[in-house]
Amino acid sequence: MKTRKLGTDLTVSAVGLGCMGMSFAYGASNEAESIRTLHRAVDLGITFFDTAEVYGPYENEILLGKALRDVRGKVTIATKFGFRIATGKPVSETITGIDGRPENARAVAEASLKRLGTDVIDLYYQHRVDPAVPIEETVGAMAELVREGKVRTLGLSEASAATIRRAHAVHPIAAVQSEYSLWTRDPEDEVLETCRELGIGFVPYSPLGRGMLTGAIQKLDDLGEDDFRRSLPRFQADNIDANTALVEKLQKIAAGKGVTAAQLALAWVLHQVDFIVPIPGARKLAHLEQNAAAAAIVLSAEELATLGDALSPVRVSGKRYTEASLALTNR
Repeated sequence: MKTRKLGTDLTVSAVGLGCMGMSFAYGASNEAESIRTLHRAVDLGITFFDTAEVYGPYENEILLGKALRDVRGKVTIATKFGFRIATGKPVSETITGIDGRPENARAVAEASLKRLGTDVIDLYYQHRVDPAVPIEETVGAMAELVREGKVRTLGLSEASAATIRRAHAVHPIAAVQSEYSLWTRDPEDEVLETCRELGIGFVPYSPLGRGMLTGAIQKLDDLGEDDFRRSLPRFQADNIDANTALVEKLQKIAAGKGVTAAQLALAWVLHQVDFIVPIPGARKLAHLEQNAAAAAIVLSAEELATLGDALSPVRVSGKRYTEASLALTNR
């Protein structure tokens, strides 16, 4: 597995692993299968693992702590804080607000360290920017954790270019995480160029369109009743047929190249800039192995342009989030 840099201090595998779905949002999970998948990821050379306190809530950090304990020195673990959380609720009701207060940044870090069973968090993100708290105050508190040796590097998720600049002026930001894929290109407006200018790594989550770009989802009924994608506009009955037709184009191009649609979509993301490290989710070994192999796929400029046009967001039906969730992004 090739490696890439996030900021100046983190060297990680070119493809990471987003672990949310092992404990949260995508329906029933299987801990034993998840642990096997995490162990196989390490065998494949994947060294970058992404979690958050809200995934579960809390359960995903505990899972990673258990599964990665014996290889802790070989892997980079990223986690996040910043949501107000209600436990024992359906996924759609788990997040009750945003909390970027300095005291919350510290409290969550301390709790995450215990759940992960480690003495340092490699990359600590603010999950969403809190408009009620100046970013300078939030990042200032996060920087104190770095100085105390509890956190190695800092990150932001779904932040605007202006906020990234303000945060970076307080303490170096190693990575910005936002949704980015063939059918979601929002970071191309300003964020990617800001990261390039400041030497910040970029970590796309949902690089496979929350599973849609794999071709495995054809209709709403393919998702379980407790799958939060049912609430997303692009998966609604009035949008999913049109989006499935777009994915069929991706599948045809992939078949001609002898790869899967998922691999081709992931390879497109990897080719955009050299400071990008996507974190596709995978709960099954076969999907994990396909994703890891995508790091070796080479695409020509012509192939990249063809893919970019075929799955252009202007052709996609529906927004990536509900209006309420979109309001929490690009702040």
